[in-house]
Amino acid sequence: MERTAVNPVTWSLEMGFNQGEVVSGHTRTLYCSGQTATDGDGKPRHDGDMAAQLALSIDNLEAVLGEAGMSLANLVRLNVYTTDVDVLFPNYGVLAARLGAAGAAPPTTMLGVTRLALPTLMVELEGTAVA
Repeated sequence: MERTAVNPVTWSLEMGFNQGEVVSGHTRTLYCSGQTATDGDGKPRHDGDMAAQLALSIDNLEAVLGEAGMSLANLVRLNVYTTDVDVLFPNYGVLAARLGAAGAAPPTTMLGVTRLALPTLMVELEGTAVA
């Protein structure tokens, strides 16, 4: 697989994502459902703690990727849904650090939403990966 970053502007690089990516030579695509701060039984964790919820959401996304023989490095698209953008921004480094450690900077969209599937959840990550 070959990835070519497309960045007509560079401000997003400081936040850890490319404006776009051209992906070629891949053979498999994985579309991940939204991953949240839930345990293996689907019970929400870390009520009111955005950083902890973000970390567990990344862990859960990474588990789905791993089950498919992929890693965060394979992400080519990431959507971030949050119930509180103002609380997410100061904690965004949790996500950016994990992606950076994996050598990934997938094009990312952040959306503020009224609520997520379970009332105490504050963030949800939805990814697309290729291998």
